[in-house]
Amino acid sequence: MSLYRKYRPLSFADVVGQDHIVTTLEQAARLDKLSHAYLFAGGRGTGKTSVARILAKIIMIRGIEDERIQQQIIKGVEEGSIVDLLEIDAASNTGVDNIRDLIEKIQFSPVAAGAKVYIIDEVHMLSKGAFNALLKTLEEPPPYAFFILATTELQKIPATIQSRCQCFPFRSIREEDIVRRLQYIADQERLTIDREAVRVIARHGGGALRDAISLLDQLRSLPKITVEDVLERVGGTREEEVQAVLAAIDAGDRSGIIDIVRRVEEAGTALDGFLRQILGALRTAMHGAIERKEPIDQSLAMMDALLHAIRDVRIAPVPGLILESALLSLCNNTAASASGLAKREEKPIKDKAVPQKEGSTETAREHAPAAIKDDEAKAPTPTAATIEAPEVTMESVQKFWGEVVNAASPPSVKMSLKNGRITSVQDGKITLGFPSSFHKEKVASTEASRKIEEILEKIFKRQLRLVCVLDGQKDPTKEEPLQEAVNLAEAAAEIF
Repeated sequence: MSLYRKYRPLSFADVVGQDHIVTTLEQAARLDKLSHAYLFAGGRGTGKTSVARILAKIIMIRGIEDERIQQQIIKGVEEGSIVDLLEIDAASNTGVDNIRDLIEKIQFSPVAAGAKVYIIDEVHMLSKGAFNALLKTLEEPPPYAFFILATTELQKIPATIQSRCQCFPFRSIREEDIVRRLQYIADQERLTIDREAVRVIARHGGGALRDAISLLDQLRSLPKITVEDVLERVGGTREEEVQAVLAAIDAGDRSGIIDIVRRVEEAGTALDGFLRQILGALRTAMHGAIERKEPIDQSLAMMDALLHAIRDVRIAPVPGLILESALLSLCNNTAASASGLAKREEKPIKDKAVPQKEGSTETAREHAPAAIKDDEAKAPTPTAATIEAPEVTMESVQKFWGEVVNAASPPSVKMSLKNGRITSVQDGKITLGFPSSFHKEKVASTEASRKIEEILEKIFKRQLRLVCVLDGQKDPTKEEPLQEAVNLAEAAAEIF
């Protein structure tokens, strides 16, 4: 049996990433306020059919006191063998005759369960005549009949149908939720898999848990699943390649871009998928820039160019040429911007002679008595104005963070640093949160973090410590005092 069927949710507690829907339906079932028609809309693999079957079980055992009969009904729904549950694939039953046949059968009371449930999948595929035939029944069905409609394209469902149903939007499942579910399945199946490989599978799923589980199923015959195994089968690239492209663009390295494109083509990677990965990294960097209140004009221009490239690469006779030209054009724009900035900075500023008015300080000094001149000669000569170190607060760190990022090197570290966000400033520590372990580890490396701390010391005139964590993860340094307390308590218990 395939893994996605084996691990399909059988109760609301097993549903992943749709808490807003599960909570509402559980509450409605507990208060006996279930509707006669539901419309589940969302992307593929987000749990629409699974939730529909779970809801069908709840509806069909209502009013049945015998627990043995309840279990038989639940088993029948899970196996698809109970006659009172009818699942229809609207993609292959699109005509009005199919719906009329369904309406005729609705007039018969349920045989084994307390209600009849009709699950119509991909309901947007029904013809206009079929929708019209369904309207009246949806509005006034028999008291024992319930409809659950599912679709991936809500905009194709007529408003008249939507108004007769309770609509529930299914969200794309968060990457972290998919990672946890995949790790659970891998543990149950005793699969040996790298943690980063799990994350690559989850990312490839694109918010669809079923797609991610199917890919894990494809790989489970391997003795050990690595990142390379996953990338070979999905035609993807490592995060390092994406960051290398962005670093090459930032540095104006044209030959580096050519080499990366060649490697990507030789690996058999889908070029539009590679472009999507770059866009994802740019989007994350743009969000970080917005939080730091930095300009995003360059990011917007880069994303616009790459969006056009994705469209063109699918129809081009030489897709690699489209990718190269798009990346090289970005490289040229970046180099031109840097060149213009350098010229502006090198332009000398001529000092203009400011005439001294009669009675000014210099004139008064020339005519001052000799005693005053002698006193001034004894006074220490003032040097450059002393720059006071700014106070280390969340506001001040955010204010100067753009300077820290710009001063960071090499470009790969700078790019990863742009993806971080300041989560706390406390006790001489600046904690950065990162959306992925790749960026976190890049900045947290000994050499990179030391250089960043040196930049911070130059700005704030004091030593500061940089702490890198994943988003949602606690600062590990904050747990040290607690652990010390626990150790002391255990030691005291042993003594007394």
